[in-house]
Amino acid sequence: MHRALHHADLRAVPEVRRALRALLRPCLAEEPAATAELLASEVLTNALIHSGHDAVFTAIVHDGHLRVEVRDFTGRPPRPRAPRPHEATSGRGLLLVEALAADWGVRRHGVGKTVWFELGPADRASAHDRQPEAA
Repeated sequence: MHRALHHADLRAVPEVRRALRALLRPCLAEEPAATAELLASEVLTNALIHSGHDAVFTAIVHDGHLRVEVRDFTGRPPRPRAPRPHEATSGRGLLLVEALAADWGVRRHGVGKTVWFELGPADRASAHDRQPEAA
């Protein structure tokens, strides 16, 4: 999945989430897919708000692993930070990525950077397909 997004067009975030959900439906269980949507929207929102430029969103599923990349065109590195008390709805995106992703990082380019995260291996069995563990 590959999408180019315009700077500060936050209407694109739910559209990308829906497209990502459709991509992941056949290959990820509900919980990891929901985590992927959350983290993707956090990283994408950060790029659209803080970079001052357009962004490019890419999601790749391969051998049960998901890799999401969001490229923007500013060299300013993202920094996880503890949100201040008055920031009720912001400042937590990269903290969530750190806590929930299997791995994540930042790759610099000549112009800009890519923030990426990975989830996996994918849990392909749905909750009703799993066998209970022996006691």
